Amino acid sequence: MALRLVKASAEYENLIVNMLEEWIEYNNNHVSANHSPMAIFKNDYHDFTSYISNLDYIKAEEGKVPSSTFFCLDEERNIMIGAVNIRHYLNDSLLQFGGHIGDGIRPSERRKGYATKMIALALEECKALGIHKVLMVCDKNNTGSAKSIQNNGGILENEIQNEGKTEQRYWINID
Repeated sequence: MALRLVKASAEYENLIVNMLEEWIEYNNNHVSANHSPMAIFKNDYHDFTSYISNLDYIKAEEGKVPSSTFFCLDEERNIMIGAVNIRHYLNDSLLQFGGHIGDGIRPSERRKGYATKMIALALEECKALGIHKVLMVCDKNNTGSAKSIQNNGGILENEIQNEGKTEQRYWINID
C-alpha cells in the first residue's frame, strides 16, 4: 500500500475529479451518504482552479479556523482514494463536534484498510503543524471510522449528542 497525501493541483485534477464524481453520485443515491471531509465538497470542482484555491483556510474567519486539505493518492494504482482536512487549532464548535481531522474514503475504496493509513499520514501533517494532541470525532454508528481512529492510538474521551446523533470524541497523542 503506497499511499501519500498530496495537495490539490492541476497535476491531480483528473484523479480528484474522478473521485469527487464517484463520491457525489454515491451520496445522491444512498441514505448513508458521507460528506466528510466537508472541505472537498464545499466548492464546485468544475472550475478546478477556483476549486483548489478555495480548499484551505489560510486565516481564521467567521467561525472558521485555518485548515489544510490533502488528497490521498494510491501511487501504485494512480487513483485518489480519499481526503483529509486538518484544522490547525480548535474553536469551541470544533472542540465539541468536529475535531482536528475530517477524513473520508471514496465509496469504492472503503473497507480496505485505507482509512487507518490515511489517518496516520494526517497525524504526521498534524505533528508538522505543531499539533501534538489531536481530537477526532465520529458518529457512534460508524464502526469503521472508530476502528481507524483507535488503530492510530485514539482513546475515547466521551460521547455527546449532536443533532439527534451520538458522536464519539477520541484523543490521539502524537508526541
